[in-house]
Amino acid sequence: MHKKILLVDDDRKVLETMRYYLENHDFSVIFTDNGSEALLLTRDSKPDLVVTDVEMPGMDGFTLCKAIKASGGGAAIPVIIISGNKIKDTDIVSGYDRGADDYLTKPFSFSVLVAKINAVLRRYSANSGSAANKIKEQGIELDPAARTVKISGKPTALTRKEFDLLTLLFEKKGRVLSVPYMLETVWGYDIATYNNPHTVETHVSSLRKKIGAKLAARILSVTGYGYRFE
Repeated sequence: MHKKILLVDDDRKVLETMRYYLENHDFSVIFTDNGSEALLLTRDSKPDLVVTDVEMPGMDGFTLCKAIKASGGGAAIPVIIISGNKIKDTDIVSGYDRGADDYLTKPFSFSVLVAKINAVLRRYSANSGSAANKIKEQGIELDPAARTVKISGKPTALTRKEFDLLTLLFEKKGRVLSVPYMLETVWGYDIATYNNPHTVETHVSSLRKKIGAKLAARILSVTGYGYRFE
């Protein structure tokens, strides 16, 4: 069965070109030029993945991504953000902070877009197949299937990348994880083209603030290399 992709972009020419390309690469495509309608389509049509531009009138792509991830069942829908103007590192980090699964700056080739879509879908498929068991230890409970975390029995709200980062650290506890390894595993980056430690540093800092001092102290920085969950 063809995977269903929701395209969101207020540039109708770009929208039509992307739609045509994806349909010719075995995807089923639904599309809209505004964020509010995209949120409704996400709920009603249940796409396998959303590709959204950032700058749109009304609800922009950042807000749309955050809304999708916060909606019932939305955390299970991957989102790729694209942008021609929001291309600084701070913009990209902002996208990931709102739950984006990947971030692509314009101009880009459609073959790269397809590769990104397939990579994200593979990650979700792998996670859904191996996420049956809850992970519990010393006051923390991770439920990979529901993508929820409880600390001392209380639900804690994490972005998608924060959740993936905490899960990786927890599963590999005691091991030092390099920044490139974390960028590849959590963000799906190709290290040959992107190796910015600020992305990991920012998310670790945010994660530490959310999980409380006791657990935060267990995420140790290893200077010049990466992090370890002790």
